[in-house]
Amino acid sequence: MATFKTEDILNFALVGHGTVGKTTLAEAMLLNGGVINRLGSIEEGNTTSDYHEDEIERRISINTSLLSIPWKGKKFNVLDTPGYADYFGEVQSALRVADFAVVVINGVANVEVGTEQVWNSATEYAIPHLIVVNLLDKEHAEFDAVLEVARKRFGPKVFPLGIPVSQGPGFHQIVDVLRNEMFTYKTDGSGELTQESLTGDWADRCMKLHSELIEHVAESDDSLLEKFFEKDKLTEEELRGGLHGAFLNGSLIPVFPISALHNIGIRRLMDVLARYGPCAADFGEVKGTAGPNSSDEITRPVSIGSPASAFVFKTVSEAHLGELSFLRVYSGKIKVGDDLLNTKRQRQERIGTVYSMTGNRRTELGELVAGDIAAVVKLKDTHTGDTLSDAKQPILLPAIHLPEHKLRAGIVAQAKGDEDKIGTGLSTLHEEDPTFVFEYDPELKQTIISGQGELHLETIVKRLKQRFKVDVELVSPRVAYRETIRTRGESKYRHKKQSGGAGQFAEVWMYLEPLPPGSGVTFESELKGMNIDRTFIPSIEKGVMAAVDEGVLANYRCVDVKAVVYDGKQHPVDSKDIAFQIAGREAFKEAFMAAKPQLLEPIYEVDVLIPEEFMGDVMGDISSRRGKVLGMENEGRLRKVKAHIPLGNLDHYATALRSMTGGRGIHSQRFYSYEQLPRDVEQKIIQAAKKTFAEAHS
Repeated sequence: MATFKTEDILNFALVGHGTVGKTTLAEAMLLNGGVINRLGSIEEGNTTSDYHEDEIERRISINTSLLSIPWKGKKFNVLDTPGYADYFGEVQSALRVADFAVVVINGVANVEVGTEQVWNSATEYAIPHLIVVNLLDKEHAEFDAVLEVARKRFGPKVFPLGIPVSQGPGFHQIVDVLRNEMFTYKTDGSGELTQESLTGDWADRCMKLHSELIEHVAESDDSLLEKFFEKDKLTEEELRGGLHGAFLNGSLIPVFPISALHNIGIRRLMDVLARYGPCAADFGEVKGTAGPNSSDEITRPVSIGSPASAFVFKTVSEAHLGELSFLRVYSGKIKVGDDLLNTKRQRQERIGTVYSMTGNRRTELGELVAGDIAAVVKLKDTHTGDTLSDAKQPILLPAIHLPEHKLRAGIVAQAKGDEDKIGTGLSTLHEEDPTFVFEYDPELKQTIISGQGELHLETIVKRLKQRFKVDVELVSPRVAYRETIRTRGESKYRHKKQSGGAGQFAEVWMYLEPLPPGSGVTFESELKGMNIDRTFIPSIEKGVMAAVDEGVLANYRCVDVKAVVYDGKQHPVDSKDIAFQIAGREAFKEAFMAAKPQLLEPIYEVDVLIPEEFMGDVMGDISSRRGKVLGMENEGRLRKVKAHIPLGNLDHYATALRSMTGGRGIHSQRFYSYEQLPRDVEQKIIQAAKKTFAEAHS
């Protein structure tokens, strides 16, 4: 593939709710660009984007695919992203390196929750938006209704550059507002079209919209606005000249009607993008810092003459090839053999083979210029979110806005001896997908994996089996309850052991008092006499902290307790370190049980975003989980419910919410605090903990 100039490269992400046809739109673009000779089908599992085994099996996009498409002297770097909430991290990574977002909306289902989510993310990244209304060939398609809702939600700058004439089955005609013409597409999927002048009502409607378009464009530029006020119009040349700027600065959010499946409206969309869409050169400079420990901002011109900088937004491991690092070059140029600095990790990297990617098809490139996106093979220690830059003039580029984890699960190896392979596999999968994390929790004695949803974690487990040849079972994660006390408690514990040889003796007098929430555990000594040698105080403290970690009531960590040793006894021969450790631990336990102990449970703050019609079901479900609704607020035409829910009752919540709302609800959750458990629930947890402890020590 020829090397394109920075000003001829357009980087955009196809984003939207699940099943709106993003991958089919990408296929139609590839077909029109001559990259493929027939339209692939999701049902047949032969699309260019969805080439991984699990994507073909599930018939959904799981990974973001990079597609390089030449069109009218331009290069489109298309990032086809998943629509399911479980893979929203892939969307965030794509938006991080895209210059604008093509938001695909279902012409039948209208603006859905996923639409709102990707729109907000693109806004956070401060990139322009463009709307494509797809599936207008389906029954009950309502372009005008979609347009109305989009304007209410996203503002009056949302404006149609095309109007469908024949929605529903047989859809093949579009009125082009920019050109004041009727486009009639062939129904054979070729994308070919004819143009004709408008007459009658369509001519009147289009002329009215054309006049409104001129006003939108005029408002985007002060000089154009001045001309518009002087002449009450703009020339067609001025209109077309200002359209690029209006799109770039957000004064205009274009809307295009299409049917991706039948290749209707796609060529015109591509033409408008090639001529008026934001290109890599439109963003004059890139901002970053000098390194991971620096807050000093650095700016660098987006040009091939600047020092090199590139951002790695995706890492994948391909069979027979190894690790591929997908990166966007922001300044300078990169070629095979270049030595660059990984600014985040402070490691040197040598650039290996550079590939232009179209799905899993690779074409070797000699170099990459500022603005281009491609993949580099076999970097030693570079992963998603890292920056590569000129070692003499380093820059660290901003990170990806990764979503919070929504689902936790424990994993259990199906075969003994697989722990090392599991650890290697989990680490590799985390480097590829930072929205997936794992940890071994020594308190819970369980390996916990966390991700965006049940489907996300199932995908991880399947990849472990396919690539690392290990089987694991997903189990419910244990909950880290906490133990504390409600009142003062005292103990006088004597440890005495005589076994023929040297004996053990220690006596510890201790009292406990509750501390405010979040205070942890403190240990103090109020010894006044010489009944206990001061050298044994650290031994007593060590025993207390052992009891704190082990737990007393149900083997969960103790919190918010002050332990005070105030007296005791010792033996001139038999008192020693281990004796006072044991006495300190047991004294703490006795005093703890005398201080009205209680269990605390972790409470999470949960935000649920849903359409209005699901409010009753969602509120009822929150109540059934012992949750407490804090309030509700509007977000566009959606409702956000804020609630506190115990972590123990959040198991599989993402899946339940999806089921309740037909896939139209999403949620986020974060730790809030520890709170007292209801007595009946507390007793069940204590009994279960005792049973588990007994089984483990039987």
